[in-house]
Amino acid sequence: MVNIQSLVNQERMTEEVTTFDESLQQLAKILIDTLHRTDGVGLSAPQIGRNERIAVIDFQDDRDPLVLVNPTLLKYYGKSVEMEGCLSYPGIYGEVERPEAIRIEAEDEYGKTFEITAEGFEARAILHEMDHLYGISFTQKIKTRVDAETFEEEEE
Repeated sequence: MVNIQSLVNQERMTEEVTTFDESLQQLAKILIDTLHRTDGVGLSAPQIGRNERIAVIDFQDDRDPLVLVNPTLLKYYGKSVEMEGCLSYPGIYGEVERPEAIRIEAEDEYGKTFEITAEGFEARAILHEMDHLYGISFTQKIKTRVDAETFEEEEE
């Protein structure tokens, strides 16, 4: 069983993935399985102590989890400030400003390149996980910090 780590490896840039093999596919599976043991939406390799540039996101709908390898932000539009939390920082929540809509390029765990456009919550989740891959903690982006009780009230 893999555990989610707090500050270890969280503030350094990950290594670009150059080999798409069974070990990378296994890492994607570990990330997805670990994510599914939580109430989170996304998880990145640094959060489980790995230095590869890979993250997974599960929007908890009828789509398979999204695997992002070497994601790059191509375009972004607008901005919004919304509440965020992070599995690596339990009990810490805050308002974070992010683009409202994005277009990214990434590869899947098999090396196939794709582009995806996302907006609102989906864009926010993707950018949050991408930040982990580039050594940026969401705590560095918090405009206003709130406690867990206030966060729960905001979510209702």
